[in-house]
Amino acid sequence: MSYLVLARKWRPKNFRETVGQEHVLKALTNALETERLHHAYLFTGTRGVGKTTIARILAKSLNCEADGITADPCGQCSACREIDEGRFVDLIEVDAASKTKVDDTRELLDNVQYAPARGRFKIYLIDEVHMLSRSSFNALLKTLEEPPPHVKFLLATTDPQKLPATVLSRCLQFNLKRLTPRLIRERLQYICGEEGIAADVGSLALIARAADGSLRDALSLLDQAIAYCGGELQQESVAAMLGTIDREHVSAVLGLLASGDAPGLMKAIATIDEQFPDYGRLLDDLARLLQRVAVYQAVGATDSDDDIDESEIADIASRMAAEDVQLFYQTALIGRRDLDLAPDPRSGVEMTLLRMLAFLPQRSTDGAPQSSSAPARPRPSAPAAPKAGKLKVVEPPRARGDFAEVQQPADWGKVIQALGLSGASKLLAANCAWLRRNEDTVYLGLDRRSESLLTRSRQQAIADALSAKFGQALKVEISVAASAGESETPIQEQARRSDERLEAARESLEADPNIKALRDMFGAELNPDTIEPIDSERIGFERSATRE
Repeated sequence: MSYLVLARKWRPKNFRETVGQEHVLKALTNALETERLHHAYLFTGTRGVGKTTIARILAKSLNCEADGITADPCGQCSACREIDEGRFVDLIEVDAASKTKVDDTRELLDNVQYAPARGRFKIYLIDEVHMLSRSSFNALLKTLEEPPPHVKFLLATTDPQKLPATVLSRCLQFNLKRLTPRLIRERLQYICGEEGIAADVGSLALIARAADGSLRDALSLLDQAIAYCGGELQQESVAAMLGTIDREHVSAVLGLLASGDAPGLMKAIATIDEQFPDYGRLLDDLARLLQRVAVYQAVGATDSDDDIDESEIADIASRMAAEDVQLFYQTALIGRRDLDLAPDPRSGVEMTLLRMLAFLPQRSTDGAPQSSSAPARPRPSAPAAPKAGKLKVVEPPRARGDFAEVQQPADWGKVIQALGLSGASKLLAANCAWLRRNEDTVYLGLDRRSESLLTRSRQQAIADALSAKFGQALKVEISVAASAGESETPIQEQARRSDERLEAARESLEADPNIKALRDMFGAELNPDTIEPIDSERIGFERSATRE
């Protein structure tokens, strides 16, 4: 008999077995018990928190043959068993990530009008519904608004912001929360007991934190740990598997930061490096510990939900000023974000820790901040007067181009076209928005969705092109953010203009007298989904990327 992975074996079969999400389960239970049923439910939340699991349990609750519409399906009737096994004919499950075209959606909805073959309701479970195209949403909208009484829609998504407001307004929305490390650890302890797996609390706590709020990820990691550790889970072995840093090392690093001991920090990193660590996780753990310290300093206690010893927190909190904790926390986040840009992970962490100390304000004996004791930069002396009898010829500065158009650019896209860039370097520049210029450094903001384009060589290519055009050595700093700022990137501007042209074209066609005549004479209909703008500039960017 083949082995069934823990994530599938321990998937809840009813609401009583479901971990967490009480706010969702209570609402669904009350609705089922009173039979006040909506026709469309939307479950949102990060991966592995139970969206499709709860949707399948709801499908059983609606179609249970033994108990009727119930909040506690029997699990034994043919409908319940077939839903658990994924072969119930009236539960149509769709992965929207692979069915994005409007034709797929129309084909799916062709049979909505027909009564269910076996069950009480015909249920459409659409996973990752945000992946549907705009045309697919339009096709779904009418049915979603006025479905037949025998149809229920269960939608699941990790990104509800991408759903049109017209769809959101027609659904009951339930936002599933990320599970806490303690809740995941307790569930893992129960499963290990039922499976006969020996595991210490420390090893399960490491897995629970690594799962990042996802019980499904935790069970997958538990499967991996069982195989790695030979059936008996020990904290040291699990830490080695996950690449995590012993918490004592993290606490030691924070203590050295509090003492301002730079040589000690470098020795600590050298010791940690012998364990082949995950340096990204080291900065994550450091930021997590700093957050607990900040909370303790503010309220005198901390949430021990992830098993951090409060006495340890109290000791660190007494040795650090509150403003230093905030500085270290922000620097750790920035260092974590930029770790992939460092020459290697170890040097990136070392520079992050040294940056914390470099920006640490110096304080007088009474604890008040004081100005840095670094020597003042000497002022440049006046140039010596030329000797008598010799004529000093002052050469005019070399022409450097009209940099005013870059300092306050009216159209960053036009500047990109004039730089002579090509390939992915040009595409990277087109996905950046102009932020500012400070002396010889140009600052650009990169749309996070295009972060994969950012490499040091392409960033340097943009700097070289700017330097060549304007006749001075310039540097380029590109920061990645959820949005590029108030300014649009050239790509975003093109998309907006394309949408505006598309809308204008549709309005023009709707008002065209020839179209009206065709409608009146032959009953013709204009299909707006077939209207597409031709965006030559965007095509140019995409083609240039393929040539690199």
